[in-house]
Amino acid sequence: MKVTFDSLIPISFDYQFIKSLAEKYKYTSVLVFPLAAFIAFVSTGILTLLPAILLYVVVPISDLFLRPDHRNYDESEIKSRTNDRFFDYFLYGFTFILIAVFAFFLYTISNPNLSTLDFIGRTISMGVLCGIAINSGHELGHRKSRFEQFLGETSLLLSLENHFLPYHNLGHHRYVATPNDPATAKRNELVYTFWFTSQFGSYKQAWQFEFEKMRRKNKSIISPNNRMLCYTIAQVSLISFILLFFGWKVTLAFFVAAIIGKLMLETVNYIEHYGLERNLKPDGRYERVMPRDSWNSDHVVSRSIMLELSRHSDHHFKASKHYQVLDSFKESPQMPTGYPGMMIFSLISPVWFWYMNKQLDEMSRNKGL
Repeated sequence: MKVTFDSLIPISFDYQFIKSLAEKYKYTSVLVFPLAAFIAFVSTGILTLLPAILLYVVVPISDLFLRPDHRNYDESEIKSRTNDRFFDYFLYGFTFILIAVFAFFLYTISNPNLSTLDFIGRTISMGVLCGIAINSGHELGHRKSRFEQFLGETSLLLSLENHFLPYHNLGHHRYVATPNDPATAKRNELVYTFWFTSQFGSYKQAWQFEFEKMRRKNKSIISPNNRMLCYTIAQVSLISFILLFFGWKVTLAFFVAAIIGKLMLETVNYIEHYGLERNLKPDGRYERVMPRDSWNSDHVVSRSIMLELSRHSDHHFKASKHYQVLDSFKESPQMPTGYPGMMIFSLISPVWFWYMNKQLDEMSRNKGL
């Protein structure tokens, strides 16, 4: 009897089905970071830095060696992915995982026998997780459901970054790529000064937006409708809880971790719109936000772990679109690598200016300016 290779395989593999599963579940790769943080919190030595090593060594190397994927989904795929609640439920579950790991951090960092280096390493790891939490909070903060918005606010609370929501949704999406947006980095602006101008500028605008909302509704500034007031109370309550039950040393670690999360956010803000400007129309208003007003990256690894944040052009073009259906545009300026690699690149200011300014000049020539 003739034996063929196919007869030795009892199950026929449907590669298209496997590919569709991979497309659906690729975002679960972000779970490696809370897992790595858990390992860091029970380890000593170099392993206490595991999340940072993964994000800023393993991911950039992977992005450099794997070809970017510019493919967009067709209409039937978009409809299917939009209606698939898995992508929503995953974000909900991820939020609760982040809260659990944060609580575990508070417990393990309070160990009085922890060495100074291990204390620093674990704090840095929590900071990396705070930065990742801001990203998921950003996605949920764009949703209309109050439940989803609350989960987004909870994720942002881990970095004391709740002002991000009113500022980002009401200010950044309106003023991006204009001088009115503190989170749009100007050409030749140092990332190190941008951290401060963006953070404090966005905080100021968030209060201004809430004051204006209270005025329109004829309500007092001291009102439960004032989100910034509620966020401030929530942040003070969290800090007080940590100080009361864990002491000043753990509170200090929390502050440092939150600052690391904020710095990650602001570095991402820096690379997303560096040097880009919308044209001013004759009537004094800026042209509408277009895909060319955000730097884009289709590098597959960072796309997955950052929930498609690097397809930032489409996010600004249509802010209501969920992460799993964002498109890539040919006219969008393209980054040479993924977000984590670009974040490291931005810290080397002379080389950053040399490379990115050349790209800006090329874009200007192509527009005929």
